[in-house]
Amino acid sequence: METNTNTGWIKTALLLDRFRVLIIFVVLLIIASLVSDAFFTVTNLFNVFRQVSIVGIIAVGMTLVILTAGIDLSVGSVMAFTGAVAAGVITAGLPFPVAILLCLLVGLLIGAFNGVVVAKGGVPPFIATLAMMVIARGMTLVLTGGSPTVITEPAYRFIGSGQILGIPFPVVLMVTIFAVMFWVLKNTTFGRNIYAVGGNEEAAKLAGINVDRVKISVYALTGMFASISALIYTSRLMTAQPNAGVMLELDAIAAVIIGGTRLTGGKGGVIGTLIGALIMGVLDNILNLANVSPFYQDIAKGLVILAAVLLDSRLSKLNK
Repeated sequence: METNTNTGWIKTALLLDRFRVLIIFVVLLIIASLVSDAFFTVTNLFNVFRQVSIVGIIAVGMTLVILTAGIDLSVGSVMAFTGAVAAGVITAGLPFPVAILLCLLVGLLIGAFNGVVVAKGGVPPFIATLAMMVIARGMTLVLTGGSPTVITEPAYRFIGSGQILGIPFPVVLMVTIFAVMFWVLKNTTFGRNIYAVGGNEEAAKLAGINVDRVKISVYALTGMFASISALIYTSRLMTAQPNAGVMLELDAIAAVIIGGTRLTGGKGGVIGTLIGALIMGVLDNILNLANVSPFYQDIAKGLVILAAVLLDSRLSKLNK
């Protein structure tokens, strides 16, 4: 009888594991509606999605890296540096499309460098990307002189503040990126290789997968996604801030873990990450609508992250 009871609890836990992200999100929406009547207004919802877009796009790349059992602590600094690159190119008088292309290219190259250090250099991802976090932040301060760089090109504002059919462009961009990467992970050899490397790297090598190439590719994409977020951020403010993206890597990691991707790699996906990012955004919005001090907001977010990691650890043991 006791065995049947234990089996029932395990089945329930596994069912909750499958739908826990959605359950948490729905509960938060209910709480938000009770906290403020303004939450479900179109203006506020668009504001939530717009705020989430920056972290959400970075979290897509973070999902790919964590799926390979890696981590990238440099994304916030990379966002700051690539944003400064875009602003510098525009203020130098070059067309803003050139600034966009250079911003994306620099992000891609920095990410690829991270991947090479991890894959070819054998440096643990935590150390490699921690070093790049410091390097990229330093390069940002050098490039900007420690002061904001003002962008005066009016057309550039569309990236962060424009709309398509009444929907904010950053939201359209975020949803498109999530949709494309969902398809890539589910329907391409590259996507299957990512899961294989994270699930069992040695087995992936024996299966003929070029593990180093997969790792370099996911870090390169993560750097590029950070640069896309940089374009949104600098466009909204029309300035490049040298302190942009501080602690943003933690928000991205939180969105990924809350979304159900395992820190040990091999299991998860971008849909869970999208919901995880929305959970973080809704939580911020609830606390703002309730006039909670920003200091307490950080405590609340930290507790949510801790709870997500503990739950992830517990459910991982049940799945074994």
